Amino acid sequence: MNTVLVIAPQSELPAAVRAALDPSLYRVIEQTDLSEDEMRLSATSLDACVCEVDLTAVQPIRSLKRLRRILPQCPLILYAAAPGLEWEEEAYILGASQVLVKPVRARLLNAVLERLLAGKAAQELPAATAPPRGGTRPAAEASQIPAATLELLRNYSSILLHDFNADSLLKEFLLSLRKIMGVNRAAIFLRQPAGSLADAPEPAGAPRLHSACAIGLAPGLLEHFELSLESGIGGHLFRHGRILRRDGPETERDPQMRKEFDLLSAQAAIPVLDRNALVGLAVFDGRVTGESLTQEELQLLFHLLEQLGQSIKNIWLHDLIASDHDMMSDILHQFSSGCVVVGRDLTVLHANQMARNCFPKAGRAPGPLEFSDLPQEIGSRVFEVLKTGATLPPYRYQPPGLPEKSFLITATPFKKRHSAAPNAVLLTIEDCSQSDRLRQLEVETANLRLVQQMAERLAHEIGNAVLPISTHQQLLKDRKDDPDFQQSLAAALEEGVKRVSRLVSQMRYLARDRMDLVEPVPVKQLIEEAFREARSYHPANTVLLHFESNESLTVACDRSGLRHAFAEIILNALQANTQSCQVCVRSRSETDAAGARWARIEVQDSGAGFSAEAADKASRPFFTTRNVGLGLGLTVTNKIIQTHSGKMEIPPPRSGQPGLVRISLPLDPAPAAPHN
Repeated sequence: MNTVLVIAPQSELPAAVRAALDPSLYRVIEQTDLSEDEMRLSATSLDACVCEVDLTAVQPIRSLKRLRRILPQCPLILYAAAPGLEWEEEAYILGASQVLVKPVRARLLNAVLERLLAGKAAQELPAATAPPRGGTRPAAEASQIPAATLELLRNYSSILLHDFNADSLLKEFLLSLRKIMGVNRAAIFLRQPAGSLADAPEPAGAPRLHSACAIGLAPGLLEHFELSLESGIGGHLFRHGRILRRDGPETERDPQMRKEFDLLSAQAAIPVLDRNALVGLAVFDGRVTGESLTQEELQLLFHLLEQLGQSIKNIWLHDLIASDHDMMSDILHQFSSGCVVVGRDLTVLHANQMARNCFPKAGRAPGPLEFSDLPQEIGSRVFEVLKTGATLPPYRYQPPGLPEKSFLITATPFKKRHSAAPNAVLLTIEDCSQSDRLRQLEVETANLRLVQQMAERLAHEIGNAVLPISTHQQLLKDRKDDPDFQQSLAAALEEGVKRVSRLVSQMRYLARDRMDLVEPVPVKQLIEEAFREARSYHPANTVLLHFESNESLTVACDRSGLRHAFAEIILNALQANTQSCQVCVRSRSETDAAGARWARIEVQDSGAGFSAEAADKASRPFFTTRNVGLGLGLTVTNKIIQTHSGKMEIPPPRSGQPGLVRISLPLDPAPAAPHN
């Protein structure tokens, strides 16, 4: 297969040549400009060269001279936009094999290439087949690769040894330039890498270029010397991206650039690009012999520095990734939770010290954590996450034989973009043993506080109930025959027994978590019984109940328990207004979104309504707004309603509106709860 190089600033000519030639016979490669270093390395593998030129200008003729110097034996085809007799003759004189006019004609191009390649093969055949006089050809004469090309390749490839260290790469590059071109002084300035974790961050203000490497210049000179990207040499190259000479007109008009050139003893400044942006710049003096660098040599340095800039950018990216990896490893090592990263092949990619402490190696020498060191239960779940790609919800794991230990395990899959299967799993292990013990202690402490508070309230309430009885007991011996005393004693006994009985009922319902006996009870009948029970605890003689309902509702319930719950609500409503002891109860049936039927029962008092604090804390134990009572009425009610799978609500209070308590009970038949 023949290799054809196409040199064109735009992609139209390479595309047209590629379309005109048979891909099984020709391999087409392209370049946008005349890069001498790349062409020298590939000169021996080229069979033909196609170049786009403008024959009406002088510059293409100069490029043709350079091209013929690089490729002396390679057939050269020139494509011009329009014919020009004078320049066309000059092109043939300088060694052009064929001059053609665009557009590309496939038959003509194929015919020209066949003729040129056949002529080239005929010239090379005698030299390749005819043996020399006097015997075999020496090995040095048999080589078709120029020694200078091999030497260039060797010098160029030595730079690749430093592809992960920017400092040594730049040093080797400048030393190679001194060896090949005899450069006297040179220095390279670079920008601060983006996202760098360097100890010295970029100072505030305009970005600056720092000295990265130099030869022929005193180290102390560049230690504190920087170039700005807003003015001077750095600013000019940042804005224009072109080669700048000391004797150029731009430098003569800018005093700062002249001063910087003089300080660096430089004759030219060349931008270091990464094909997208400015990475830095390089300044060069003349040769050690005192001669200046030619324009062609500066152009070659421009292209070499462009490749160097791309290498520097890659080194920066490598350093950034390495530093991010080190930082992430440090973070994982400092975590108080265990972190294990398991690869798709079940190899442990990372495990911090906490993970190794959670899963110690049983009966083996200490070393890196392996997948087999994980408990079987955890390992199987990690394997499941790798197969399904689903995140494992947090779950508790208790090691066998260690009841005091408890771990919270989470497995999160890592997926690459556009990948369905995870390539790794992050396993986090949080030791919850101490937090569980603290939580248990908090619960026990809270229970002790509740018991203490309950004991204090019960002692106070029972004391209030027993005090009148105790007083009458002291007077009983002297006044037992007094009719007024007997009547007062009977009232005190009745009131004390009633208060203590209510306390006993409240404690019994608070301790009960199930319904004793379930039976269907009409709501209206249940409310009337609860009203009579609440009325027995209220001192007023005149109390009124107003019941509203558009339908007859029946609920399955523990009759005595639910009656006590509504009695507590009605008693609370009667106590809301001592002057007008009225309570209104409304009931109706509703069906929720799931199709379940509910009995909605609202109990409304005639008072000023709940305060915001009372509405929020009414169902909490021992909360009361009065000086008497234990503060357990609505707490007991809420417990009984929840036992019946219902719900108690106190709507947000409205100014001027009476208090309202809403009860929701299921109307669907409920199974009878077992009882002893």
